[in-house]
Amino acid sequence: MKQYNITEGPIIRPLLYFFFPILFGTFFQQLYNTVDALIVGNILGKEALAAVGGTTSVYLNIFVGFFVGLSAGATVLISQYYGSSEYEHIQKTVHTSFGLGIVIGIGLTILGFFTAKPSLLFLGVPKEILDISLEYIFIYFIGFTFLLIYDMGCSILRAIGDSKRPLYYLIISCIVNIMLDILFIGHFKMGIAGAAYATVISEAVSAILVVLSLMLSQSCIHLNIKQIKLDLPIAKQIIRIGLPAGIQSMLYTISNLVIATRVNALGVDVIAANTAFGKIDTLFWMVNQALGIAITTFVGQNFGAKKYGRVKKGLNRWLLFGIGISIVMSIIFMIFAPTFIRIFNQDQDVIKIGIHLLFLLAPFWCTYIPVEIISGGLRGLGDTTLPTIITAVGIVMVRCVWLFIFDSYTLDRIMWIYPITWILTSVAFIIYYYCGLYKRNVPEIKI
Repeated sequence: MKQYNITEGPIIRPLLYFFFPILFGTFFQQLYNTVDALIVGNILGKEALAAVGGTTSVYLNIFVGFFVGLSAGATVLISQYYGSSEYEHIQKTVHTSFGLGIVIGIGLTILGFFTAKPSLLFLGVPKEILDISLEYIFIYFIGFTFLLIYDMGCSILRAIGDSKRPLYYLIISCIVNIMLDILFIGHFKMGIAGAAYATVISEAVSAILVVLSLMLSQSCIHLNIKQIKLDLPIAKQIIRIGLPAGIQSMLYTISNLVIATRVNALGVDVIAANTAFGKIDTLFWMVNQALGIAITTFVGQNFGAKKYGRVKKGLNRWLLFGIGISIVMSIIFMIFAPTFIRIFNQDQDVIKIGIHLLFLLAPFWCTYIPVEIISGGLRGLGDTTLPTIITAVGIVMVRCVWLFIFDSYTLDRIMWIYPITWILTSVAFIIYYYCGLYKRNVPEIKI
């Protein structure tokens, strides 16, 4: 499989070759839940749509986001070792990463089973959708370890510049998911359970494919199942880098859960509209996430190769690219807002609220770009602790304070907290990076 050299030559071109497969891969991963929402919303109704989206989706993202952040530790280590040609360390990191993935996957699954019902009750999920929300969550957790194995395998492949195979495997699993959705929900009338089982099976397919590709690889990322174990020094490094990133992802999601408790109080129509808008909003966050993953690998490999000037140039140019693409996306989605919202539900009240949400938030998407790209670049340098603190203050603390200021809430008053915290946190990251404050945590770099 061809990997483009990101430590020599042009900067943007190899980044784009790396970025687009990540973007499309993220798209197909998110399409799992989006396809569920399309079929559930149009066949089973708005109550079922609210059950698989809204608070349920955000709750599940706490677990997924934590592990994806943690797996960034493996990405950074392998990309740095790859840049400095330390292939023996890569082998140890590959096998330790899978050991961590399996152990954490089982642990999070058990935790998820025990916390689902009290969490949804605490978050104020309406009684009319509580039982079907729990049904979806419990089945989803059956296949949770498959998802984590896939994510860890993708992190390993992307660390050496291979972002295409994860895309191919997700396309296959997404096709499986769509076919099973139609079969389980449309033909066998399995309801919410059908959507959940389709997702679990498709995630198992993607996990098997990525594991087989690593087992058959003849390169430094070859996986031998018998050699999977926890090398403690490597595991500590993965956790040291990845844990703050995992906590950062959880903090975002927890803040969204707090917001969801306010949205839940506004009724099923608002929950369904927020779910429909959330699927559109997810398209922007997929681009955002792909930008961050790409710059992390770019910075990690170039940092490992001690090409510090290239690190600075790449981050600056990628930041401008990210802002530009986010502005274009905002314009497109605002122009076609009614069409996009109607895809998910035909209820006129839901459509009206969904369009309003899109016009309120989409113009501010570009203000978040510096957070993702600068923090992604810092992650590639191994600096994750202080960026997590910046996120905790700028996103979570400010949102919680905002939500407890007022005695009553309208939808607009709740949603304005998003652009406010995006702007504040972006300013903090710009100061931290461009004033050189990060160098205290990365003493090796001289740029």
